[in-house]
Amino acid sequence: MRENVMEELRQMQSDEATKRKMMDILKRFHSEEMERMNEDDSSLSEETIQKILSGNQVRLDDLTLEEIKQFQRALASGELSKMIEPWTPWWLKHSARTISLSHKGTKLVQPVELQCVYTEGGEENFQVSEIPPGPETPLPPVSKLSSAEPSPLLVVHLVDIIYCYCFTLRLYNGDWQSDALGSAMVVLSLSSVLGQGGQPETVSEAVSHCVEQTCSPAYKHVGGLRFGLGLLDDIVVLLSLGGAALVCLLCDLQRIIQTGERELKSEKQRKLKRTEMRNNLKHAERKIYFLMCWVHEQPREVWSSLEAIVRVEKGSIEAIENGDSTKSVDMGVRGESKGRALIEEIQ
Repeated sequence: MRENVMEELRQMQSDEATKRKMMDILKRFHSEEMERMNEDDSSLSEETIQKILSGNQVRLDDLTLEEIKQFQRALASGELSKMIEPWTPWWLKHSARTISLSHKGTKLVQPVELQCVYTEGGEENFQVSEIPPGPETPLPPVSKLSSAEPSPLLVVHLVDIIYCYCFTLRLYNGDWQSDALGSAMVVLSLSSVLGQGGQPETVSEAVSHCVEQTCSPAYKHVGGLRFGLGLLDDIVVLLSLGGAALVCLLCDLQRIIQTGERELKSEKQRKLKRTEMRNNLKHAERKIYFLMCWVHEQPREVWSSLEAIVRVEKGSIEAIENGDSTKSVDMGVRGESKGRALIEEIQ
């Protein structure tokens, strides 16, 4: 674990925003340490304290051996994560309910809201917090993108993709720009549809795969089943917002993939691996764009029906967790019957 942490720290790309965030974290960490001065082995050295207070950059090499051990302990225990301000997802904000797009899918009204942020001196600083912008150019009809009829399973695949988007943004505390390539690869590793060539045929199958991945050894540290159930709530909220919000979501996901592609060009990867990753990202980007165009054409009734199905699936998982297998089976059957009706309606 120590070697992994050291390697990650060496690979971190420092920019001004990252430096400021880390500086705030270190200052808050120091403030808490000062409150525990009675513990002789838990305080920072005077030299390190002066560097932090003067605003200078503090590298791992600047720390004493004991301070490095303290940092690693705090990192492993999750103590540092408590000092990061929790991110409020854009879909939970009031302004998300007023998103409007033109009949061609471009942004018509871009809701904004002022967010009050307090500086170190206690002064109020208002920042503009925006919903992810929609497409800049008109979305073409699906019939222009493909001569074949859209698959009736697209509604199922959308559930998979929304889940993975919400998972990634919550994993990165909303700041996917700090590691766009890493964010994009998380989406691909989690999504059966985008990263694994999967074709789930029911909402239950899509949800089961996503929750199973969330509880896998690779991601269970994020929160396990409880975190997965929370993401199902996110899906319900987003579906309740309607097609405009879903188009903005897919447009934001497309930006994550595209930014990840640009970062990949500067990555020092083996040529074969870099080519494979680039192809996977390009393939995912095309799927997202097609789905974005398809979502824009769907009536609102599709989303309310899908919302009800996801609610049922969440209830089914909770029932299984609570040991009520009879209830979970009944709910699962009702959910699948609704899923088939929805697919037939779209078809």
